[in-house]
Amino acid sequence: MKKSIVWMASYPKSGNTWMRIFLANYVANSAEPVSINQAHRIALGDSITKMYQMVAGRPVDPENIEHMLQMRPHVLRGIVANNADINLVKTHNARVVARDVPLIPEDLTRSAIYIMRNPLDMVLSYARHYGMSHEEAVYTVSHPDNANPPDAETVTQFMRSWSDHVRSWTTGKSAYPVLVLRYEDMLADPKTCFAKVVEHLGMPVDEARLDRAILFSSFKELSEQEKKQGFVEKSEESERFFAKGQKDQWKTDLEPRLVKQMKHAHRKVMKKHGYLE
Repeated sequence: MKKSIVWMASYPKSGNTWMRIFLANYVANSAEPVSINQAHRIALGDSITKMYQMVAGRPVDPENIEHMLQMRPHVLRGIVANNADINLVKTHNARVVARDVPLIPEDLTRSAIYIMRNPLDMVLSYARHYGMSHEEAVYTVSHPDNANPPDAETVTQFMRSWSDHVRSWTTGKSAYPVLVLRYEDMLADPKTCFAKVVEHLGMPVDEARLDRAILFSSFKELSEQEKKQGFVEKSEESERFFAKGQKDQWKTDLEPRLVKQMKHAHRKVMKKHGYLE
């Protein structure tokens, strides 16, 4: 079997959707923006219950975590069975072993793109997306056993704390290349960052095509599309998916005591990646 999976990995609310919509527009190379509700076709999600049902050939119970983990290798092999050179797969899982099952198996992996975001901003989006208070979100993203619980649509995602997640994808020896990007750099210099992604995937970088894909995946465009047609990835707990997409919102929106808690919990990793002044 080919090592064809290119993981599009991130902690939730860190820019993964933006990246996938950019790639959908770059690949399509169309004169009109790709619909945000079609962009998911560019990258499969690794935790979609329907995929587990397809592999099992019958209904499955996402709440049976042990069974879902046992099925995961078969689901991932099913993805690479198309013999394509590249299969983009979105994941919020940490690069860890869960109950003896490697969540990101080397034998199927070609490479990875890892997107991180300042956790002080991420936690605000996290709270809104999951319908939590800021205090609850700070506690959740700082907990070593943080996981998204299963539901009818998705199986469990094992994320751990923000720091654990970042370390899992960015440190230690890797059997495959990992392109690490910061959300803030994507905002400040999208052309450079997105060109790196195109090159990482082995595609030619065409400047006009790049500019158009960046324009078609701008926050203004995505927000307008969501207003008109809604967005399939929006959670029921949040009013909208594309809220502000800015940086440094924490300076006005996150209570100082919670800022202090986040910095205490994640200081080492924040400092390493330039998130502490």
